[in-house]
Amino acid sequence: MKPFFFTRIQYTSGNWDTDQRMPSNLLHSLVEYTTIPVDEKEKVVQLSSNEIFKSPFCYLSGHKLVEFSAQERDHFKRYVQNGGFVFVDDCNHDIDGLFAKSFEQEMARTFGPKALQKIPNNHPVYHSFFKFDDGPPTTSFELNGWGDDLVHDYLKAITINGKIGVLYSNKDYGCEWDYDFRNKRFLAIDNTRFGVNIVVYALMG
Repeated sequence: MKPFFFTRIQYTSGNWDTDQRMPSNLLHSLVEYTTIPVDEKEKVVQLSSNEIFKSPFCYLSGHKLVEFSAQERDHFKRYVQNGGFVFVDDCNHDIDGLFAKSFEQEMARTFGPKALQKIPNNHPVYHSFFKFDDGPPTTSFELNGWGDDLVHDYLKAITINGKIGVLYSNKDYGCEWDYDFRNKRFLAIDNTRFGVNIVVYALMG
């Protein structure tokens, strides 16, 4: 089995390089809880590059505008339709913010206006490793009065052939998990556990 590697998507619009410590924290959790072999170095791949097609799992985030070039759009669509998995996280945690509005418009343009749908809270992604019976765990960033002051009790997804190809969150998991993994021991419950679920689900055949 080849080691799992974490790929961050670099896109031309907006700010793609958020949450610098999140990938190493999540990779540490995969080592701690699972038997999945991991490459401990994050890869950054331009969406316009063919390198993206070598990645089993991609992460895309930001605060600002998401507007793909024609080539970026083509690559994103082909990657997802060919079985790739993209976890997209809105750092604004705001359904009315620029990232959320522009990303959802981009997905409508790429996959059709009804492609991105709320997923039920009993979806397999919530039970792929750890059990989250109430759906997506809440982040501290949703509770702090920034963003839209809402706790989003759902995630959205684009499903291809019965499996999620794009998992989309307004909950700001990236910032929630953006800390040195050695500080995890101070938490009552490791808040990166849902990230383990996302990766395990992405790797399931």
